[in-house]
Amino acid sequence: MRRSLAGLSLLILGLALAPVAAAQASEYKAPRTSFGAPDLQGRWTNQSITNLTRPPGIKLVVTEEEAKAVVNSSFWIKAGEGQEAPVDTNKVPPKGSDARFGDQGYNNFWLDPGTSLARVKGELRTSWITEPASGQVPVSAEARKQIAAYNQRRAGTSYMDGGNFKNPEELPISERCLIGFSGTGGPVMLNPVYNSNYQFVQTPDHVMIMAEMVHDARIIPIVKDRSEAKHKPNVIRQWLGDSVGWYEGDTLVVETRNVHPEQAVAGPIYLSDQGKVTERFTRAANDQIFYAFKVEDPVFYTETWVGEIALRAKNEPIYEYACHEGNYAEPGILAGSRVFEAKEAAAKAAKAKPVKAKGKRG
Repeated sequence: MRRSLAGLSLLILGLALAPVAAAQASEYKAPRTSFGAPDLQGRWTNQSITNLTRPPGIKLVVTEEEAKAVVNSSFWIKAGEGQEAPVDTNKVPPKGSDARFGDQGYNNFWLDPGTSLARVKGELRTSWITEPASGQVPVSAEARKQIAAYNQRRAGTSYMDGGNFKNPEELPISERCLIGFSGTGGPVMLNPVYNSNYQFVQTPDHVMIMAEMVHDARIIPIVKDRSEAKHKPNVIRQWLGDSVGWYEGDTLVVETRNVHPEQAVAGPIYLSDQGKVTERFTRAANDQIFYAFKVEDPVFYTETWVGEIALRAKNEPIYEYACHEGNYAEPGILAGSRVFEAKEAAAKAAKAKPVKAKGKRG
């Protein structure tokens, strides 16, 4: 009996300790660099059908079956359907809302948005935003006013809204190869429709995050802790903002302010001169970085909003996106605009030309 009770006690103790042992066994130990920082170096990707926001009525976490329905309804998946054939260079691109990828300069060969929703913390997510619960960016009335003013300045300048570009400054930021589109360079580092790849390089006093799209590179100085984080004067507002980082245990924390004013209103992350983005990069596994972000801006947003992104390891090399070197779009668009203007001027001149009256026969 005593032996049986002893065995039972050991069994109960073993069952009680089993979850603890399992947790300890599953607890991931982030590798360290030679200088003691959590090692985030390598090539990573956030390629996914998951977007920053999600449509109303769609929940944040879905099942496998629900995920398939979301993927099948994705705009970019639909945009690639039936676009395997070469692009017809003689086709006049449509105007307005129909002027989309797949209808003009891109066929399916160039689109690479991914084929599934992202898994974050093991969950299939329909948006990167986790708060607010609506899955929408809580844009303020002031932000909408400034964004509308920016769009109004560009209204009628693009072939996509029926107009022509008057000068290079009217072309979008990405068209001029200044920074990547869709917010891929950050902050926040979002996934574009292709080239959703990054490379991290660390030294004792800097971290470099290079985005493949437009070859954007964020050079982030590293300080001891938050108390030593200092930014440049507010009058210095650069592309991708002014970032400062520090380590908190296994996490790299990056605080960014003073984003370039044109980037700030072009989006997709809108920021006033009071805006701040805090990003946290934590090595969650050998093949994953857990990337969390928080956006604070009392002018452009009605509340602080946060989100989570999974960066997955990418084994393939990242090739340089030589945007300027191969950018024939800018001179082509401007030259085309001049041709349209000449045709419009000729048509107006012909319409204004007086018509000679025909004489009567005797």
